[in-house]
Amino acid sequence: MVTNDREKETQMTMRYISLVALTFAAVANVFASPVEVFDNSTVVLGKRSLSDGGIPGEGTSNGFFYSVFSDSTVTGTYTNGGSGQYSVSWGGSGDLVVGKGWNPGSARTVTYSGTWQPNGNSYLSVYGWTTGPLVEYYIMESFGTFNPSTGATFHGTCTSDGSSYNIYTTTRVNAPSIQGTATFTQILSIRNSHRVGGTVTTANHFNCFKSLGLAMGAFNYMIVATEAFSSTGTASITVQS
Repeated sequence: MVTNDREKETQMTMRYISLVALTFAAVANVFASPVEVFDNSTVVLGKRSLSDGGIPGEGTSNGFFYSVFSDSTVTGTYTNGGSGQYSVSWGGSGDLVVGKGWNPGSARTVTYSGTWQPNGNSYLSVYGWTTGPLVEYYIMESFGTFNPSTGATFHGTCTSDGSSYNIYTTTRVNAPSIQGTATFTQILSIRNSHRVGGTVTTANHFNCFKSLGLAMGAFNYMIVATEAFSSTGTASITVQS
């Protein structure tokens, strides 16, 4: 009887330990880093609010860097696909910027393909940031119903990859950035013959910026980005280098 009681006690103890371990694992999973949960999966937009600035949801997926910015009034989903592929659907009155690429960026040749189908305001760009100085730049391949050059300062033209691009700047005052709410220069290089897919020789644009006296700093991330605001739409983009 003593041996049986001890065996029962041991079995009960082992079951208790197993239950504790399972509970701990479940709790750990709940509180795991959002980036870990988000990698290679689908996220509902609006969960990463950066209306006051800060670091966007970001991480790595199949060897590529990805970044997701969405405010609390955007609806839809973003999904990391295989290799450099991502897809996004959106709606609502807010703003989103999502995409895949590299961190840090560089003067590299970027090739991309896919579909981009906005209904309203949207941009398709090679998009990134520099620091020292803080600069947000767009090499814009196509845009929707809103022309981003509206109200911007024209500086000149750059010819690259089969088209001319018009170069503009704006000053963003107390706006969201990779360094929180800040004032910074936004450089726009806007393609005149719109397209969805092709090769972007970023060094050509960076050299044009320099020749026009537009200073850039050290590269932060660079992605092939879908941006949208107060619109609806879908995109499926594959990035290559």
